[in-house]
Amino acid sequence: MVGAIIQQLFDGLTLGVVYVLLAAGLSVIFGVMHVINFAHGEMFALGAYFALALIAPFGGSAFFAALLIAPLIVGVIGVAIERYTVQPLYGRNPLYHILLTFGLVLVLNDLIYLIWGPGASSVPRPGIITGTIPLLGLSVSAYNLFIIVAGGLMAVAVWAMLEHTRYGLIIRAGSQDRQMVRNLGINIDRYYSLVFGMGAALAAFAGIILAGSRQVNPEMGMSVIIPAFVIVVLGGLGSFKGAVVGGLFVGILQESILRPYFPFLEGMVIFLLMIGILLIRPQGLFGTEAPEDESGELLTGTKGGFLDPQTRNRLGIAMIVLLALVPLGAGTLYSTFVVTLLIEILIWGLFALSLDFVMGYTGLVSLGHALFYGLGAYAVAITLVNVTESAIVALVLAIAVSAVIAWFVGFVSIRVAGVYFAMITLAFAELFYNAVYRLDTVELFGEERELTGGSEGIFGLDAYYGIAGVGVDLNEIGIFVGPTVLTGRSLFYYIALAALVAGFLLTRRMLRSPFGSVLKSIRENEQRATFLGYDTTVYKRRAFVVSGALAGMAGGLYTLFSGRVFPATAEWMVSGEVIVMVILGGMGTLYGPIIGSFSFFTLEYFLTGFTDRWRLVLGTIFVLFVIFLPRGLVSVPELLAPHLPGGPGPQPEPSPEDSSTRGDD
Repeated sequence: MVGAIIQQLFDGLTLGVVYVLLAAGLSVIFGVMHVINFAHGEMFALGAYFALALIAPFGGSAFFAALLIAPLIVGVIGVAIERYTVQPLYGRNPLYHILLTFGLVLVLNDLIYLIWGPGASSVPRPGIITGTIPLLGLSVSAYNLFIIVAGGLMAVAVWAMLEHTRYGLIIRAGSQDRQMVRNLGINIDRYYSLVFGMGAALAAFAGIILAGSRQVNPEMGMSVIIPAFVIVVLGGLGSFKGAVVGGLFVGILQESILRPYFPFLEGMVIFLLMIGILLIRPQGLFGTEAPEDESGELLTGTKGGFLDPQTRNRLGIAMIVLLALVPLGAGTLYSTFVVTLLIEILIWGLFALSLDFVMGYTGLVSLGHALFYGLGAYAVAITLVNVTESAIVALVLAIAVSAVIAWFVGFVSIRVAGVYFAMITLAFAELFYNAVYRLDTVELFGEERELTGGSEGIFGLDAYYGIAGVGVDLNEIGIFVGPTVLTGRSLFYYIALAALVAGFLLTRRMLRSPFGSVLKSIRENEQRATFLGYDTTVYKRRAFVVSGALAGMAGGLYTLFSGRVFPATAEWMVSGEVIVMVILGGMGTLYGPIIGSFSFFTLEYFLTGFTDRWRLVLGTIFVLFVIFLPRGLVSVPELLAPHLPGGPGPQPEPSPEDSSTRGDD
């Protein structure tokens, strides 16, 4: 018994050392540069793949050489990423770094698929670190012992370099006051590049040593990035000591306690801890407050260039009319797939609109909005399976549940701001994702009822559109419009279109009300709104509830449309994709995110015709947008106007105080 416990602690310590190296790189980058690097997991995966490429021709004997060369290669890639993508964003709100590095995740992950393929591989190891060796009366894995020793030495070396070298002294000074270091004649930008490269190399080293005991696959980076964030938050953003303590704690908790004794709770406990730490001590156990003096504004969209409000309204009405005509031509003028594609676009447009309402008008960047989308999707599915097949009842319940949960999440989360708010919403979303993944059935009134279907989800959902058994099944009715029969998905198309239009009109009406005026004043200057006597926390929470309810409606519509739901509906990539749509279209405009949804799916549709790696192109476009066109597609007309014949000529850059330059409708 004691031997088994010691063995489990040993396994936990092994995983903990890997986490320490991974989190240390992430933490050092944030501590020095205040950049939250979502692409850190891909650096981890690249390290493993480069090592695999170096070892493959020579066998396990090349393992130690790869352990030196592969991190250097990844470090150089990290330097290039910092120099050409991260550096142009210095001075902007730190949340743009999150958006940028999320785009890099799409690019790097698809590059891995493109170069090495989708299969899994094993990294050969030299004979000296294979098998088992006796230690303290136990038979332990030689490779696990190697991970602990090598990882521990690497962590100590990094700590010593940061604490006892001139290089460490300069980057620590630069993290406190960049301008002061620059005034001393030191090229601090070059040091920042090296710090980013060092963090990437540390992640790569962690990836290689873990790859020696587990298989290498393209998703390995995505599987570790969320635990790495948990560790960094627990230990404290920017704290090397916190990364060490947090990494060992999470590794032992996960591998030695939860997995063998409480497997059901694995994946949930650490997110509960993350939420608790963020609420009680946002800066973590050993961290310091994120600097606020470097927080630039979030860049919202513009009023639309040439178009005055009346013209934009007419254009909007014309677009709705055109969209309403689409099902009439399906099957004759074009494929019926167009209707299916547009339904998905309309639903995601509503989802993007919901995020924009809270992100573009209150500055709350939610990295966990998939929580509400997934809540709506599962609420509809569970209602249809266990309560009633009425789609109306299921959708109303989905909206209500999403609104209530949004109120709770807003109540506990909005007290923290900036990157801390982004992190806590991510933690709530991951908590929900793990819950639906593991909660298969539940006992209710002595009966076992299907709840979420676990990892398989729920399939084969049927619904009718009515109440109390009185209604219609869209697949069993038809409406004749000339030679065209509207039935099934064609009729659902109008439901999705009506929901999007209603969501847009509702949010626009809110923004034109006194409530919306307060939200806009918060967006422009929250401190000034507070001085005027408004409780900004309450207003932001109300906006969050509206946003959560709309996202829940979008998720519920998706379940009704597809007839199924599964855990991927609530995974963190869903939150990232909807942020991509908001930024592509233009944040803070309401109609911009809808345009972003159309652009996203249109690009996906055309790119998938040429390559399976369409995220590589989409991610590249997103990165370019974040760097060069942060106000989104809706700002293009205004940018082009001065360069067109008869245009108004060069325009001054809109100032943050000029609210007339924002696209509020």
